Amino acid sequence: MGIPVKLQVFEGPLDLLLHLIDKNKIDIYDIPIVEITRQYMEYIREMERTDLNIMSEFLLMAATLLDIKSKMLLPKEVNEEGEEEDPRQELVEQLLQYKLYKYMSYELRDREMDSDRVLFKEAAIPQEVQEYTEPVNLDELLGDLDLRRLNQIFQEVMRKKADKMDPVRSKFGTIGKEEVTLSDKMSYVEEYAMLNGYFSFRQLLARQRSKMHVIVTFLAVLELMKVGKIQITQEKTFAEIMITSMM
Repeated sequence: MGIPVKLQVFEGPLDLLLHLIDKNKIDIYDIPIVEITRQYMEYIREMERTDLNIMSEFLLMAATLLDIKSKMLLPKEVNEEGEEEDPRQELVEQLLQYKLYKYMSYELRDREMDSDRVLFKEAAIPQEVQEYTEPVNLDELLGDLDLRRLNQIFQEVMRKKADKMDPVRSKFGTIGKEEVTLSDKMSYVEEYAMLNGYFSFRQLLARQRSKMHVIVTFLAVLELMKVGKIQITQEKTFAEIMITSMM
């Protein structure tokens, strides 16, 4: 007594061929036609189908495989461009196209299953709420309120806001950080001295834009005088301090 075997159901002959290719881990562009034909024939011999139209499709593919198998045994044909024709080429193209549509159907199926788990409800406002208007009596709302009264209320609010301000802190300004280095200022003074040769210290400081620049300029003058690049002279007390370039 034979053991009954339940075969996997395939959508068609191309589906069966793809199953055999994946099962044997075969490169779809280089199908071993002899082995695939053998496995295909073994499967259809074990098939039991009552629909002869579907069975005929599998038999037609079997005939196609046998035809390709026979052509593989003969010398290869050459096309007009001098290239050898592969008898498997047409079958490979059919398999690739079928595989593409097959995976596209899987994607659509998954999306359909996902959409079944999502419920959508359009935004809607009850008709009673849309038609409701709150009764407002402008005369009662404003009462005796006029421009004079509005101005009076505004002045009172501004006065309260001014009273809350700290009279000391409100006069504080913002202290900004100035980026000035001694080396940069020394270079500036050297260049200025080379261009002018002989000039007053007051003239140099007058060109500075802030107290911080004045302080750093003073330090730069001291450093340059120490290294001998400039000379400082003053004819008498409270007279102009003069700078002479030594470069």
